[in-house]
Amino acid sequence: MSTNSQQGVDGHPISLTLNGERTSLHVQPWTTLLDLLREQLDLIGSKKGCDHGQCGACTVLRDGKRINACLTLAVMCDGADLVTVEGLAQGEQLHPMQRAFITHDAFQCGYCTPGQICSAVGLAHEGRAVTREAIREHMSGNLCRCGAYSNIVAAVEEALPLMQAAAEPQGGPNP
Repeated sequence: MSTNSQQGVDGHPISLTLNGERTSLHVQPWTTLLDLLREQLDLIGSKKGCDHGQCGACTVLRDGKRINACLTLAVMCDGADLVTVEGLAQGEQLHPMQRAFITHDAFQCGYCTPGQICSAVGLAHEGRAVTREAIREHMSGNLCRCGAYSNIVAAVEEALPLMQAAAEPQGGPNP
């Protein structure tokens, strides 16, 4: 006797916010978040590099924290707020980290760039990147085969205060 339950042929139902948009879908229990993003949702910014969580090319933000999408099962993201590199910009207005990466030419081939940018945004939210050395240490999980590390660090250094200023309440104290 076989049953076609909601978790069977159609997959497991999940609901999440992806790049600011609430969505519900069915996923197979073995589907990684990276495969869901790239193959089913056509969000191809996150890259499949090593598929073992060692290169950081697949880094996305889950509830503001950086994760390796290749090591995360999609069903684990039920109820989560996910942001990919495609969701950082506000319309045509690039995110400060994206602008800084362009300004500092912090990419060469560009393959690692989406993961680097998402990791840097997550790092900014963590509040631990206070020195160049701390930036290097906390970004060490994101590899760049082209060796653009000094430019990446410079971009992160430039964008951090811009992101902090954007996060502060505007207008001063309430009367």
